[in-house]
Amino acid sequence: MHVEPSGQACGAMVTGIDLAGPLSSAQMAAIRAAWLQHHVLSFPDQRLSDDDLERFTIAMGGFGDDPFIAPIAGRRHIIAVARAADETAPIFAENWHTDWSFQARPPAGTCLYGITIPAQGGDTLFANQHLALDAMPAEMRARLDGRQAIHSAQKAYAPDGFYGAGDKGRTMDIRPSETARSTQLHPFIRRHPETGREGLFGCLGYIIGFEGMSDEAALPLLVELYHWQGQEQFHYRHRWQPNMLVMWDNRSVLHAATGGYQGHARLLHRTTIAAA
Repeated sequence: MHVEPSGQACGAMVTGIDLAGPLSSAQMAAIRAAWLQHHVLSFPDQRLSDDDLERFTIAMGGFGDDPFIAPIAGRRHIIAVARAADETAPIFAENWHTDWSFQARPPAGTCLYGITIPAQGGDTLFANQHLALDAMPAEMRARLDGRQAIHSAQKAYAPDGFYGAGDKGRTMDIRPSETARSTQLHPFIRRHPETGREGLFGCLGYIIGFEGMSDEAALPLLVELYHWQGQEQFHYRHRWQPNMLVMWDNRSVLHAATGGYQGHARLLHRTTIAAA
């Protein structure tokens, strides 16, 4: 197994291993070590069935819970991230976020496998939130130390949210629900549960406020933080290939989809890795 760092703020490409075959405990330990070090791993030239994708996800820690998006037919844990060639709805997930941070136990990671990949566009951006904290001015950090962020899916997946009843013409089977209005507290600055390294967790979107802070005070702070967290100096830009698996650490990075492939279909299959 060979791990080649991207040379950017995070990310590495892994070659010399077949994820469709049985993996030894030593191989899995090496993958996990590389994942914790680089936060985003890409595995090119992998011919994976849905069974293979599920088996690898189980080996990485089991399945997380995926609300609000229906799984593909015949599966409980695989979501299709799909877009038709003639689709005109906004790009899915094109704002910074970390997956399902509004849960009591958000998933440790996400696996995304490229099936139909346009020749151009569709890059995924990642922002290293350990570096975002390391570079943060002391004055900004002082406003955040000890703060509990209020996470909720309401702005996205409530019936009146972005993906609610008015969001028509989308290939993905998104199912808004009143349950999206529930809230969950997480420290905004928190230690990674496996490495112990401090980082920022989540951002404006799934974070709707801070405990003990008025909405009038929280919103401008969240906007300021959103711009800080997504700075280019913290970026890794991932370019997709067909038959490529990408796995990222939701505890370490934010991510955002991009467009640029109008007129072309795109299909990826996604699983989430349960909290460690």
